[in-house]
Amino acid sequence: MSSNFAPAEMKLPSGHFIGGDYVAAPDEIEVVSPSTGKVVGAIPCADAQMVDRAVTEARKALVRSNWGGILPRDRLKALHKWADLIEENAQILAYLEAIASSRPAADAKVGDVLITAEQIRFFAEFADKEGGNLVPVSDSHFGYIADEPYGVVGAITPWNFPMSMAGWKFGPALAAGNAVVIKPSEMTPYTTLYMAELSVKAGIPAGLVNVVLGDGPVTGTAITGHPGIDKVSFTGSTRAGSAIMENIARTGIKPMTLELGGKSPMVVFADADLDLAAECLDRGIMPNAGQFCVAGSRMIVAREIADELASKLAERFKRYRPADTLAEKPGFSPIISETQLSRIDGIVKASMREGAELLCGGNRFDRDGSYYQPTLIGSVDKDNTAVREEIFGPVATFQTFETEEEAMALAWHGTYGLCAGLFTRDLSRALRLTRKLEAGTVWVNRYGRSRDHILPTGGWKASGLGKDLGQEAYLANRRTKSVLIDL
Repeated sequence: MSSNFAPAEMKLPSGHFIGGDYVAAPDEIEVVSPSTGKVVGAIPCADAQMVDRAVTEARKALVRSNWGGILPRDRLKALHKWADLIEENAQILAYLEAIASSRPAADAKVGDVLITAEQIRFFAEFADKEGGNLVPVSDSHFGYIADEPYGVVGAITPWNFPMSMAGWKFGPALAAGNAVVIKPSEMTPYTTLYMAELSVKAGIPAGLVNVVLGDGPVTGTAITGHPGIDKVSFTGSTRAGSAIMENIARTGIKPMTLELGGKSPMVVFADADLDLAAECLDRGIMPNAGQFCVAGSRMIVAREIADELASKLAERFKRYRPADTLAEKPGFSPIISETQLSRIDGIVKASMREGAELLCGGNRFDRDGSYYQPTLIGSVDKDNTAVREEIFGPVATFQTFETEEEAMALAWHGTYGLCAGLFTRDLSRALRLTRKLEAGTVWVNRYGRSRDHILPTGGWKASGLGKDLGQEAYLANRRTKSVLIDL
């Protein structure tokens, strides 16, 4: 943090942000720092009436501003200005991100903030470049496909990357001409609120960006079931996604985008660059203490290189040292809560009882806060709890194979299909196996997203429906209308 920034003097955002201003409400939910275990603030929990107020304001703002009908270039300019303000306020946003989340402020300032601004600019550019299409019909007709915004998009974001996940939702929805009612996680609400403030300063009409605070069972259910919400976009667990689908089906049909859980394999063949593979396998599970949906939590390695690679990984894992998220130098991230840490530890212990071998880690760090050691588990089969369950922590399983067929059988998962990694110098093998891997994204000789926002992300099977990022995410926020005219 620079010397002119005084976090102790900064007041945390308070209340819901509706219609361009804060709406006070009684605080009901404590916000806790996972770095220290101490309460840093409290937020209200929006009930159905408060959600209805936000949806009503969003609808009014759409009519008042004609946001979906103005010159698309004007939407683009306002979104670019918003992205500029996000970058200009990087220090404040990084602090707000770090105070109650697992994201180190030093990393958020140079990473999360800039990525969020990039995402908003990326989607802004679709506003004046995507439109309807003329279609070939007989010369006695004129046919075209028009596309239009849905209206009000209801969005729910997770706690692991609060700021950039908000960018995933805000960017395409607003660029496409919609208003947004968003619920951030009750554990990490502050950056989304501050981004909403900045949207108004950027010239985005008040009421187009609304933030309601609260939990999933009350506030999330009210959003997804509200008749005035025209489309739902959610990032979070498969279990929560299933509950959202059920609620939407019960309360009224509407489109949804669901980016859900994963149990992604990283498959390493004997001809791979082992140093590169070790680096990528490390980077595929340890950032944010493994708390990200695309984490490569299942390492599947050719038997002849398994011992060497396991040794390289264990050596890397043992180097990590935790640090407070507000520390000047970033360290290993905390687990978001004691509840989540207990769940992670419970899965590790269950895996051991089922016959697994602990290669390194397996306990919490001996310090204040919710920190868990980087953990590698070997001697596991496909039925082991650590192989089946999404752990969402710094824990990876290590399995071995002898043939391609065995590798693909181990990579297959009955529930999840979000991402996969493949490490080999054999181009033919790489192209052949990317077709066989059941995943929405496959990375070859790397692991993890780049900042090429044009690549969509989304899972197969229970890992989700639809896509975030890419042109697909923008188009998912507009609906089509077929028009045929007799001449």
